Amino acid sequence: MPCSSVYVRERSRLPAPPGHLPHLPDPAARTGCVRRRLRDRVTWRLSPADRDILWLYLSTRTGIWLTAYCARWLFPSDPGTHDPGPVLAPFQHWDWDHFLHIAQQGYFPGQAGPWQADWDNREAFFPGFPLALRAVHFLVPDWALAGLSISLVSGAVAVLALARITRHHLHETAAGRRTVLFFLLSPCAVFLAVGYTEALFLALALPAWLAAQRHNWALAMTLTAAATVVRVSGLFLAAAIATHLLLTLRSTRDLRPLPWLALPALPLFLFSWYLQSHTGDWMAWKRAQERGWYRTFHTPWEAWTHTWNNAFDQAQSTGYAFMFQAELVVMAVGVALIVVLARKRRWPETVYVALSLCALGTSYWYVSIPRAALLWWPLWIVLARWSLRSHRFHTAYLCLVTPLSTVFALTFLTGRWTG
Repeated sequence: MPCSSVYVRERSRLPAPPGHLPHLPDPAARTGCVRRRLRDRVTWRLSPADRDILWLYLSTRTGIWLTAYCARWLFPSDPGTHDPGPVLAPFQHWDWDHFLHIAQQGYFPGQAGPWQADWDNREAFFPGFPLALRAVHFLVPDWALAGLSISLVSGAVAVLALARITRHHLHETAAGRRTVLFFLLSPCAVFLAVGYTEALFLALALPAWLAAQRHNWALAMTLTAAATVVRVSGLFLAAAIATHLLLTLRSTRDLRPLPWLALPALPLFLFSWYLQSHTGDWMAWKRAQERGWYRTFHTPWEAWTHTWNNAFDQAQSTGYAFMFQAELVVMAVGVALIVVLARKRRWPETVYVALSLCALGTSYWYVSIPRAALLWWPLWIVLARWSLRSHRFHTAYLCLVTPLSTVFALTFLTGRWTG
């Protein structure tokens, strides 16, 4: 009840002297009530559990920033240097350069394009993150800091949504925090803190999934379409939400949400049309992935064999071989996750993870599967469920994964991610 109403009610309990006019609320009391109402409007959506999640999130971000600071001083590219380099240099590696160039120059600066021998294949990257980077740059002049700001805010939205999705499934308050903890300590969690697409994608995809669980199909598909602007994985999310909608039709018989299913395909069509107008190829983004990252179609067993050979046959240097080993391990985890989800008849989540694995597991060799595992939120929910049943599993997970997370973070922050 509004505090002004409470004030009036409390005053009405006192008998008024004869001939006394009704007493108006004290101005100071009214000011206090207004302040409390404004404060409540700002914080009413954040429960104590949500604030606990945000504290956990900020604590892990601080740990990654501290790791980045140490990496500058302890692992410079030149061991004999006396200058550790710019503060944000550890966060500016690999794909960040592509996003930065797109944000600064566009996809085809001048007359440059894939017809040049030294082309960087930037059209392989969807425009969502570069567009956000260019927009935030108006407020944050430093490009690197702008990219980190996007990931910082997006990651906060993502972990809050992940906790709520977990509580929706497991009906336990502690489960939300446990899932977020496992997620933030996962081996590739460093990519949530750098200028990459994972955090922004999840900030759109997880609220979309949460909206779908509440049968708000219009909002779910709108957010999914926005997620597709960031990564092609948005189409996998759209297929999962479509599966969920079709399953609900057995009980609701409501066909009105069906047209919303087509919305996530619109960003892909517009991006393909834009690239076709410059290159003459409707699949220019796919061709760029094939040229730059060997994402040509191969059977799953061929992809596994090529990855295995590069991981264990001494065909690569130790750094590259280690990364191929990580690819194999996470592929096996993904397949096991599909089996678990299918046995539990969680068909929408099964569709989402299966499509992701099909896309990643049919290239010449495996590329970026550990990073993609960050987007498999059912994995973190399943692990959290198991840990709530077994304290030993909880302890084992933290003891095994935390060192791996540190190693992977240092690998990226020192520029050694791909060998």
